[in-house]
Amino acid sequence: MNKAILRAAASLILIALFWQAIVSIFHLPNYILPTPKEVILTLIHFFSMIMRQSLITLFETLAGLFLGVLCGILSAVALMMIRPLRLFLLPLILLSQAIPTFAIAPLLVLWLGFGIGSKIVIVIMMTFFPMTSALFDGFNKVPVRYLEMAKHMRGKKFHIMRYIYLPCALPFLASGLRVSVVIAPLGAIIGEWVGASQGLGYLMLNANARLETSLVFAALTILILMTLALYYVVDRCLKRWITW
Repeated sequence: MNKAILRAAASLILIALFWQAIVSIFHLPNYILPTPKEVILTLIHFFSMIMRQSLITLFETLAGLFLGVLCGILSAVALMMIRPLRLFLLPLILLSQAIPTFAIAPLLVLWLGFGIGSKIVIVIMMTFFPMTSALFDGFNKVPVRYLEMAKHMRGKKFHIMRYIYLPCALPFLASGLRVSVVIAPLGAIIGEWVGASQGLGYLMLNANARLETSLVFAALTILILMTLALYYVVDRCLKRWITW
């Protein structure tokens, strides 16, 4: 744990030094690229405002992540248990990923409004496919001997899913969840960029329009820390629950 913290601190210091060197060598103005010191001072000055907006983005992220993961798990289970459903559901799942998020986001904001609902739906769309794909792939990699033994014992579909498919596919579910956790905040930010009245994305968009680049970087710093914290918490929980 201590070594990981030291490595992270060393990486941050190197990034800050490289950042400062670029600004100093090329004499970049504040509105193009602020120095790390200016970003830190802005973060301290506007800390309460940034945190209020980050809580909104965090709620959108967590709500969309939960629903996206739940829908992904249910879809993968349905695809595995009801084979004729694959003919209809698989093309729809692939179609949902063929449409770029930036293309569909304005329509979702138009249909669902500028509130948090449209942002949650965007997060669901971005996290749904990784979960479905990872878990369904895990189901297809269950050892055949387990399934043959269950058939010889006349196991029901529900019991086979509960006691064979799901336990064997848990590592794949964990992989899909790790990917979903990382891209979930991005979905919330995209929704806020397209149309919102609150959130970190809304704050960054307005600060960028006023050429307050240091405020944009301060909000971006909080977003990065939030994403890393979510990933770390989920990763630690998965390692504890899925020890193998």
